[in-house]
Amino acid sequence: MHVSPGLLAFASFVATAATIANAFVINKQFYPSIVYITKSNASMMVIYVQALILVYILFQVVRKIFFGELRASEAEHLSERAWHAVLETCLAFTVFRDDFSPLFVMQFVALLFVKSFHWLADDRVDMMERSPVITLKFHVRMMCIIAFLGATDSYLVSHAYFTTLLKGASAQIVFGFEYAILMALVIHVTIKYILHMHDLRTAQAWENKAVYLLYAELFINLIRCVLYGLFAAVMLRIHSFPLFAVRPFYLSLRALHKAVNDVILSRRAISAMNNLFPVVSAEDLSAMDATCIICRDEMTPDSTPKRLPCGHVFHTHCLRSWFQRQQTCPTCRTDILGKSFLALCLNVFCLCGWALAAASQQGGAGGDNVIFIYSTNEGGVAGDARIFPLPFYFLYTTPRIVFIFKPYLPPPFMPPMPPFPMEIPRPPRTLEQLSDEELRAMEGESRSALERRIRILGDISTLLDAAVTECMSGLYNDSRWPTDKSDQCCYSPRQV
Repeated sequence: MHVSPGLLAFASFVATAATIANAFVINKQFYPSIVYITKSNASMMVIYVQALILVYILFQVVRKIFFGELRASEAEHLSERAWHAVLETCLAFTVFRDDFSPLFVMQFVALLFVKSFHWLADDRVDMMERSPVITLKFHVRMMCIIAFLGATDSYLVSHAYFTTLLKGASAQIVFGFEYAILMALVIHVTIKYILHMHDLRTAQAWENKAVYLLYAELFINLIRCVLYGLFAAVMLRIHSFPLFAVRPFYLSLRALHKAVNDVILSRRAISAMNNLFPVVSAEDLSAMDATCIICRDEMTPDSTPKRLPCGHVFHTHCLRSWFQRQQTCPTCRTDILGKSFLALCLNVFCLCGWALAAASQQGGAGGDNVIFIYSTNEGGVAGDARIFPLPFYFLYTTPRIVFIFKPYLPPPFMPPMPPFPMEIPRPPRTLEQLSDEELRAMEGESRSALERRIRILGDISTLLDAAVTECMSGLYNDSRWPTDKSDQCCYSPRQV
């Protein structure tokens, strides 16, 4: 049987009326009746339940005025946070056993009441980005609720501060810090509302909005962590450890850690997009579906679309806004900054340098120690397989890469170079003591001197080429046999 809130409210009103009538029937006068109600546990329980019902009705009225009908996600978030807040309130009652009184309970109920509207305002502002139409009534409601919550928080913080100064340390410290944290939340909601409003007023998408949102979240989370740290230090000094503040303190630290990581990873992803991801040409755009799935607009060569390692193409400004929130492909959810992707890039750079060095030594015929195969078959290289002459091409076009290496042959044994039979003549330190004839003889304008000079330059070029080839060969040998599966040269977006 489903019990509606209206039925509960009606039953509470009936029970309260019966309790008050019973007290007046027994005592016949007002003051004795009030004393009788306050001394009776059953009567006080009915009065407390009636007070909660009145608070619930007031909450519904204020919610209807400022927010209207709640969405399913908003109602779910509100119920989850309310349960956690009730549990934290019960823990606070155990810490402040000496201060427990009806006034203390009323203050915690009022705190929960104000917290609920802070949570609803936060969720409603986040809905602005996903709502197709923003009406004037929405803006009036949001500005009114932000002003109301800001004024309430500032007044209650000042009230708790001056009460603590006049009467000493008490439970008002808890309410002062709680409303200070709620004031930080109001500031965050205000910043997000202003940024969303500015984005709505611009004709095109505002690229820097995600950046400001990230830094605003980082700043607010830092303030929350500082406030919780100060609250814990003050409580340990004057009372005891605030057990009820452990969970929100941990959540604030985790949110701060996530905000810092989001800022770092977004900057890395944007740097990779600017430096590593290629720009798609007009021919490639004409041969594919040129619709960006982020903004649903047509991509043109003037918009400099970028191709991700998984092969999907998007606008540069759309990717910049997307990477501010998450570092994955919007289509296939490939991790752009994952360990597999970074290991793949490292192997690609090493193999490309080795292949180009080998090709230059073989007269431009191309290296034949490694074959790059593009395969669309998940089971292996059978099926539609094509061989590309450029090894770096696969990084941006292929969903699966298979490297087939020929058997590794160790280099032939080469004896060390014999020492010089005599010391190499060193050039003179100063040329002032030499005559003009001696300088002309050192310059060597004869045919034999020119041939000797060209031969020495050729030997130097050969030594430099050998050093570069040896360096590339060492990098290739180090990266050829990976130590774990995450460093394999085979890459598939579905395996990330």
